[in-house]
Amino acid sequence: MSVASPWAGHRHGSTGYRRVLAALACAGVATFAQLYSLQGLLPLISGELNVTAAQASLTVSVATIALAITVLPWSFASDRWGRVRTMGLAVVLATIFGLLVPAAPNFEILLVLRALEGAALGGIPALAIAYLTEEVSPASASAAAAAYVGGTTLGGLFGRLLAGPVADLAGWRMGTLTVSLSAAAATAGFLLLAPKQRGFIPSHVQGFGAALGKLLPQLRSRPLLALYAQAFLLMGSFVSVYNYLGFRLEAPPYLFPASAVALLFLAYLAGTASSRMVAGLAGRWCRRTVLLVSCAVMILGLALTLASPVAMILVGLVLFTAGFFGAHSIAAGWTGAMASTGRAQASSLYNLSYYAGSSVVGWSAGLVFQQFGWSAMAGVLAVLTGLAAVVARALLPGRGTSGRQKQGR
Repeated sequence: MSVASPWAGHRHGSTGYRRVLAALACAGVATFAQLYSLQGLLPLISGELNVTAAQASLTVSVATIALAITVLPWSFASDRWGRVRTMGLAVVLATIFGLLVPAAPNFEILLVLRALEGAALGGIPALAIAYLTEEVSPASASAAAAAYVGGTTLGGLFGRLLAGPVADLAGWRMGTLTVSLSAAAATAGFLLLAPKQRGFIPSHVQGFGAALGKLLPQLRSRPLLALYAQAFLLMGSFVSVYNYLGFRLEAPPYLFPASAVALLFLAYLAGTASSRMVAGLAGRWCRRTVLLVSCAVMILGLALTLASPVAMILVGLVLFTAGFFGAHSIAAGWTGAMASTGRAQASSLYNLSYYAGSSVVGWSAGLVFQQFGWSAMAGVLAVLTGLAAVVARALLPGRGTSGRQKQGR
């Protein structure tokens, strides 16, 4: 009796490869358009609901912290039910809660609905890289991961650009509703396009001890811990800039309207480009070098935002965004490649760190901004980015050293 050969994965350019990327692009739109749709509307929410800038930012932070908390439960569920089925359930639930958000009667209910929405959304980024790694050939995995990260930037950009102009005309509630309706269409696209799983092997983990056993190898690996530190520190810095730059530009002397603030998110296109570019650069240099250069670009961008002219602020924002998505693309793809076992859990821990940084740093940076202003906040974020670079330089392997070889050291 012949034994079936293991699944080699969809190759670059094949129909299956294109369907995997298209399905994940739809999931990315549904996820990141909803998750951050309120970010450009925070000044409007602050004014209508009579809350401070830091309190308004909680509408983003509670969603991202709920997402961070739920990525591990979603990863264990997917080990039993499959990646596609679990992601489909997650994105459907998130869209339902997203459609309820505009009806929130007060700030407290708004936070509850945003937390539920974030908890549901935890099933997408937690599983997307694991699904991609299992279904795409190893030779194409890095390029596919970079394409996925680039697609998520477009999803986040779409939600912000759509919500801002609509909110200017009809209020932040209608802006949010429009994004949620678009996310519902993207959800349908994911369910229709995702190809049948062929590389997934069900795992029936029994009990807390067995579940912990799947996490321990990831928590004992110094390189993986370094990648989780990148996620926390860099994402925290990134979301803080986009949370509070709108408050700076809507105040004197700039007085930007919400629709103009939404256009700031066009800087995300720099992230789309850089996330694709770094895949080629990592092959020519090495992943760690590209990661360190990306951190340096982020710090340079932060420094330029200290200037007063709007043109200089925008140049700084573009550089900062390009550097962040370059670093995130390298770190996210490296996490999946470095984990020889428990790949879904390794990716989930990365995402837990990523969204914990978004929540904790994204909120606390607002306290610095309110008390001391933009320059002080940018200085703190530059220190955090520099710390991420130091950790990467100390703990991640360079050229000629295998990440998996160093994993347990």
